[in-house]
Amino acid sequence: MDLGLRDRVILVTGGGAGIGEAVTRACLAEGATVVVISRRSQNVQNFLAEMAATNAACDFFEADLEDPEACRAAVESVAARHRRIDGLVNNAGANDGIGLEGGDPGRFLTSLKRNLVHYYAMAHYALPLLKESRGSIVNISSKVALTGQGGTSAYAAAKGAQLALTREWAAELLPFGIRVNSVLPAEVMTPLYRRWLDSTDDPETTLRHITDRIPLGRRMTEGAEIAAMTVFLLSSAKSGHTTAQHMVVDGGYTHLDRSLT
Repeated sequence: MDLGLRDRVILVTGGGAGIGEAVTRACLAEGATVVVISRRSQNVQNFLAEMAATNAACDFFEADLEDPEACRAAVESVAARHRRIDGLVNNAGANDGIGLEGGDPGRFLTSLKRNLVHYYAMAHYALPLLKESRGSIVNISSKVALTGQGGTSAYAAAKGAQLALTREWAAELLPFGIRVNSVLPAEVMTPLYRRWLDSTDDPETTLRHITDRIPLGRRMTEGAEIAAMTVFLLSSAKSGHTTAQHMVVDGGYTHLDRSLT
């Protein structure tokens, strides 16, 4: 299916690892140019080396997204190099386990900077070029925004706020034809998820305990499945009348009766 993304410029925060990497690959497969904005971890380094070796249309801007000025600089760099922005995928973040008990207000605020504030900053600075292109924003949220999890107040607050911002921005940006949607993963095997599994006493038993509770197929969702929904929502050719939606891609994990498992 041609999603009409050829030669479009898409920004993906955290686009060099995990779900973000899958989104980057999906955009590239549709002929888009992708600008990955993130820190330079080993996973990102390996991904960028692969992109360079294949001459992929993938740029990289190293940024600490917790700093709004770094977000501004990233967008300014894209504007100078590409002269356009057609899509923004806000994705970077991590479940850092800042709970009500065992956390504190200072760590809570730090987590919001890590997981939420850059969503606003990136959209704010990209907005002039998104207006020109009548582009699209996709916010990657989490099922935690809908279900809660326990022990992760700051992450839950950030993910819930991302859903609220999705609909707030969809309303505010209607006059400019800018569509705003969100995608909510649940259980996806990313490097961060693998690291958490490996920290448990019995990673494989823990994994089976999780997958046994995912109704559709008793398996983890693949990053490529999150990415497929994301690129569809970026496409004005195929989802041009879709805005303010929260798309849950999780094999029924969030919404189906647990008796089904």
